[in-house]
Amino acid sequence: MKLNNAAARPPAMIWTLSECRAMFEYGMFGLLRSQLRNLPKGDGHPVLTLPGFMAGDRSTKPMRNLLNDLGYQTFGWGLGQNVRFSNRRERQMVDLVDRIYDQTGEKLSMVGWSLGGVFARELAKIRPDKVRMVISMGSPISNDRRFSSARNLYESINGRSEKTIARARFQQLHRAPPVPTTSIMTKTDGIVAWKGSIQHPCAHPHTENIIVPASHIGLGVNPIVMVALADRLAQPAGEWAPFTRAGWRELVFGDPELTNAAAA
Repeated sequence: MKLNNAAARPPAMIWTLSECRAMFEYGMFGLLRSQLRNLPKGDGHPVLTLPGFMAGDRSTKPMRNLLNDLGYQTFGWGLGQNVRFSNRRERQMVDLVDRIYDQTGEKLSMVGWSLGGVFARELAKIRPDKVRMVISMGSPISNDRRFSSARNLYESINGRSEKTIARARFQQLHRAPPVPTTSIMTKTDGIVAWKGSIQHPCAHPHTENIIVPASHIGLGVNPIVMVALADRLAQPAGEWAPFTRAGWRELVFGDPELTNAAAA
């Protein structure tokens, strides 16, 4: 089942105009950096980070540095700015997954920010045997581009026709890949409306949504997001369990039932 897109629309302008609050999130990340090293440690498996639209590896460097401290082998995508999508870009990303898998001898987790999360999910559909887990952050995982306020800019560069997606294999974006998949979203996202980031709980038995207090631009450095990210990545291979909101987490993480209701 997929989200009913009859009322698909981008975020309210008030949230778009308030994306500057990402500077506060970046400051809090730096302030709490030493405490974040106490988050659950990883088992050393590889983690590939994919940047958002118009961004590059520099945007994911703080997150990768933290994940390195937590014991993971992290990889930036190394493909420059995430601007144009093409068959060539698809092949480059698939080759990257293959190369990391061959280099490490382990399945990799992928963390994709915004458009990077869309790519991560689709790559996991192409190479499910080489992917351990996918985590998307503020990603427009609906087939309807109207959920994104960056739609016009994206289409001015990549074209308005759905052929820009269909000519490759990136189709049916709402379908979860056949691996454990977490969609992290914020209801105050100023770029991608949060309803466009919802995945239906019936899409795959190991599929979930996590609501966080964050801006879109600050998702990759928000300390609360880092708590969820570390929790998800630290799960032993083959022992996936849903994210729990017990204790203090219930105060900061949104009720997942809200996403289930919105997806119905």
